[in-house]
Amino acid sequence: MSRIPTGWKTRRNAELGLLAFAMVIVLVFGITVEANQFGALRPNFWVPAALLSILFFGLHMVVRFTAPFADPVLLPAVALINGIGVAFLRRLDIARAIAQKEAEPGIFAGTGGRQLAWTLIALILAAVLLLLLRDHKIVSRYAYTLGLAGIVLMMIPAVLPSSISEVNGAKLWIKFGSFSIQPGEFAKLALVSFFAYYLVRKREVLSLASHRFLGIDFPRGRDLGPVLTVWLFSLLVLVFEKDLGTALLYFGLFVVTLYVATERASWLIIGLLLFFGGVYVAYLLGASVGGPFANFYDRAEVWLDPFNDENYQRVGGSGQLVQSLLGLGTGGLFGTGPGAGTPGEVPEVRTDFIFAGLGEEIGLFGLSALLVIYLLIVQRGLRAALAVRDSFGKLVAGGLAFTLGLQVFVILGGITGLIPLTGQTTPFLSAGGSSLMANWLLIAMLLRISDAARRPATGGEPQRRGPKKAPTQLHGAMTEVIKP
Repeated sequence: MSRIPTGWKTRRNAELGLLAFAMVIVLVFGITVEANQFGALRPNFWVPAALLSILFFGLHMVVRFTAPFADPVLLPAVALINGIGVAFLRRLDIARAIAQKEAEPGIFAGTGGRQLAWTLIALILAAVLLLLLRDHKIVSRYAYTLGLAGIVLMMIPAVLPSSISEVNGAKLWIKFGSFSIQPGEFAKLALVSFFAYYLVRKREVLSLASHRFLGIDFPRGRDLGPVLTVWLFSLLVLVFEKDLGTALLYFGLFVVTLYVATERASWLIIGLLLFFGGVYVAYLLGASVGGPFANFYDRAEVWLDPFNDENYQRVGGSGQLVQSLLGLGTGGLFGTGPGAGTPGEVPEVRTDFIFAGLGEEIGLFGLSALLVIYLLIVQRGLRAALAVRDSFGKLVAGGLAFTLGLQVFVILGGITGLIPLTGQTTPFLSAGGSSLMANWLLIAMLLRISDAARRPATGGEPQRRGPKKAPTQLHGAMTEVIKP
């Protein structure tokens, strides 16, 4: 680590203060769960929050010494969501143990305990990335390798037998006995880097316009090749992996990165028309010829009429969505309180529907606060994208921030009935090691880019607070030397 000149503001103490405040909120959440579940506080109520605090403090120290100028809000905001997720999953474990009259699971047992262990592994990976990757531009050297790796990771579940790749109708997993991994979570990181590198090289060509329609400049037909390729690839994901959310995530990521690179709204319009047109055609094909399109058609039918008795009673039908909506409605504005609801009534509450379970206990206001934190993370990522000096870093940071925001939209849209249900996990909140590790690597990359964006130019003087000095007068001269 290079020595930081005296007077530079790194904002690491502000990060530490925000991190401590976030852990206090996690502790209060755990205390409320204890009070509602047991009617009193037990001696070890503070242990989960203390362990999380130690883990996040360790990553804070790594950031302090490897990325001293990184955004001070990113780590505390993500730590708060991650901590709430661990606390809520442990709350589900406690409720299940009480209902089944079993002993309370240990700190690293049950779903909450495994999530705590995955948090440790994810933070170690994030720390390793910060320690090894001192300049984000190095990633561009391996862009094509990362692109190929992303495609391979994304397509592996599609070619595997359903017995080891399919969960709840979506082929997104690789299962080895009790262990499973979702390779698509890591594919999105690799594809962001490849898209950024490709668009930096091709941005001038893709920015050219051929004609103007309704005040919008549209690109030349010959330049539609990359968009059509990614569009076709996304439809293949939709058909063979049977998941709308993943297809939307990959295609939306490419189109938005393309828009950021070229600053042409016409790419967004073309992307929306292509995607929704392709989805509609897939729906029609599913209704008429079935085959690989049948699963998507069934999901769309369930989404269009979730309260239909036939849709509700069928296997993989609308039962999850209906229970999700009922849970959100039961929570009302303020919720029943952490530990006082019945989130176990919602199927898959530990993964896909964790927002619905939380919504019952923290209410609309609590969920709104949680969404504001997600928006804050996305906003700080976009801020880093605007401030960083190189084009590759701008596109990578913008793509990563948009990926996180779009994933939250996809999962929220699914549990509220806005779009068909997907197999996506809620970042940092849902149970699952693949999602947690991939998203913490995403945050580590944003921290690295924000460090480069906020780092003062080499050779400059530190900015100090206080009154400005009077300019130095040159006797007999008509000019003044002004020091900033």
